[in-house]
Amino acid sequence: MAHDATLSAATTVSVVLAPALIRLFPDCNGRLDLNAENVSDMLDELEARWPGMRDRLRDSTPRIRRHISVFVDGHRASLETPLKPGTKVYVLTAVSGG
Repeated sequence: MAHDATLSAATTVSVVLAPALIRLFPDCNGRLDLNAENVSDMLDELEARWPGMRDRLRDSTPRIRRHISVFVDGHRASLETPLKPGTKVYVLTAVSGG
């Protein structure tokens, strides 16, 4: 899905990105609204804005990387998960340590 500068409320989803991603893409805002019909489209939109981000979130199979979690309205999502207008999407990175 191509980037559309004029977002319509009827097709807009809200995306919240993990702080670790924001550090990798310094001009990235941690919260944004964009147009996407499913999670894969959302990753394409993020890639259009911040080249290289899609590869950080998706592997070559393609599937969401193991250390990344995408939640759509509170439920874990896959690339095929549909997004409805007004959907809240959280992209989180794994936390590890001892």
